[in-house]
Amino acid sequence: MNGSIKNKITGSSFGRALLLWLLSFGLGGNIISQDLHFSQFFSSPLSTNPANTGFIPDADYRLGAQYRSQYNNIMAKPYRTYSVFGDAQVMRDKLDNGWIGIGGLMMSDVAGSGVLKSTKLYGSLACHQMLGNTSLLSAGFNLGWVNKSISIADLKFPDQFNGHFFDNQLPTAVALENTSVNYFDVQAGVNYAIFPNEEIYINAGYSMHHVNQAKESFFAAGVNDRIPLRHIGFVNAKLKMNDKLIVSPNVFYSNQQYASNLVLGSLANINLAEAGERQLIVGCYYRWKDAVIPMVGWEMNKFELIFSYDVTLSALKNYNAGKGALECSLIRKGDFSGPAVKQTLCPSF
Repeated sequence: MNGSIKNKITGSSFGRALLLWLLSFGLGGNIISQDLHFSQFFSSPLSTNPANTGFIPDADYRLGAQYRSQYNNIMAKPYRTYSVFGDAQVMRDKLDNGWIGIGGLMMSDVAGSGVLKSTKLYGSLACHQMLGNTSLLSAGFNLGWVNKSISIADLKFPDQFNGHFFDNQLPTAVALENTSVNYFDVQAGVNYAIFPNEEIYINAGYSMHHVNQAKESFFAAGVNDRIPLRHIGFVNAKLKMNDKLIVSPNVFYSNQQYASNLVLGSLANINLAEAGERQLIVGCYYRWKDAVIPMVGWEMNKFELIFSYDVTLSALKNYNAGKGALECSLIRKGDFSGPAVKQTLCPSF
């Protein structure tokens, strides 16, 4: 929801009711076009950019899961978002100075009183090619199937507001053509990484989502029922400061139709063991004009667990008391046949 809309509807009791309806229903204008998202976008690499598939500088494969709970204190049925993924590097011994990345991603979301459900299944493929000894170019795409469904039994519509509360006995002009839609979805992206030495690693990427602009609407077919393109760009780095500290600054930007999202911040890995077997992870991110996101986590023997919390700073804090979203992610990295020499250099303890 963009800022101008939010400001107009949060100034009265009706505005608050309408805000909750929009959050619950998620079907009006720009709102239907917004994708599922995580504050810990770096823990969901395949949904951020398909070129990240198999882009694993310090391992051969990784498995991950993520969970997000949002609007718990202002909605009877808050948003729940889940994600699991897996990817791996293959054909390292068959390609000169390169490899193929293969992977899969599942995302699910349950939102609001209307029980708006989204299920997305993707298969990903990426090609990675070394450019000399200190840089890497990657390109990838994913193809997926999406289902969105809605149960209208508990929905309340703006024209059923009688000035004091929503009255289900009042007629509504809202008419749904169907309660479930299915379509195929395509994403594509590129990455470039540079690693001049073992202390510096910089990576930048761009991806375009919904390349095929599939039709998505619960209403009758119209001219505005195609999913708008979503553009995502990011720049991140890993900088080894000393044998006890690695910092990872990151900037993420996305734009879809009239909505944009800018997140920036950094994590810090603090070495608690001689060879980095145990690490404390702390950090903080900021979503522009919306929330501050403190993070804390733990890494041990290739397992990484991170918790974060969105503290709302926007006008919505007047209704949720600043309580935004709780999020956690778990990632497991590993090697197929024991540690091997990697073509890319990534700071490590």
